[in-house]
Amino acid sequence: MCGAARKDHTAVTHTSEPDATTPAAAVRLDALVDRARALVAGGERRVLGIAGTPGAGKSTVSDALLDALGDDAILVGMDGFHLANEELVRLGRRERKGAPDTFDVDGYVALLDRIRAGHTVYAPRFDRDLEESIGSAILIRADIPLVITEGNYLLHDEFGWDAVASRLDEIWFLDVDAEERRDRLVTRRLSHGHPHDEAVAWVRDVDEANAVIVERGRDRADLVITVPDAPSRGVGHHEGASS
Repeated sequence: MCGAARKDHTAVTHTSEPDATTPAAAVRLDALVDRARALVAGGERRVLGIAGTPGAGKSTVSDALLDALGDDAILVGMDGFHLANEELVRLGRRERKGAPDTFDVDGYVALLDRIRAGHTVYAPRFDRDLEESIGSAILIRADIPLVITEGNYLLHDEFGWDAVASRLDEIWFLDVDAEERRDRLVTRRLSHGHPHDEAVAWVRDVDEANAVIVERGRDRADLVITVPDAPSRGVGHHEGASS
């Protein structure tokens, strides 16, 4: 199975403020499931991207889609392509892990090309407890029609991320209230054993800076949405250091 590359989008023009101008539509989960099913109705493999700021609920929505679609879908997170902590230390970027230049973007794009070709492939998975990626942890069988990939930078246009959107058949951008997003992110870091002060500082200094960058790509999405009936599970269990 092989799908044609999706249309190119005009690159984002960078400004000092986010370009968050597209209003979000409230879309119920069952409508999103129907839309995802329609993507693969023709029988070819399709790749659906779910983008949004850290803490937007990308993994929670992805997990809900997987629950509904069963064996017809699989999730491959962008966060599997975090550079290893050792390499981030060497590059002097460890304290901003999750920024756009702390990923193996070329590796991610290469994987998307292999996925689109319809072959059986393996993908890495980010382990939040280890704070590292585990290679070849996700089996993507050739007979799975829909591959969902989620992450912050699917619509970004620097550091090689501009090559991602053309590999995706559709991209949804999840909108979220800023205060709710920050609360989710602090709660997530606390759940993984980080002291409260450190958790708050990371969200303020790292996650919020990344959120501004992510918002700049919002207008390039096919859908900008909130999902009012998404499961209330906090930040999804697949989400990594930057999600």
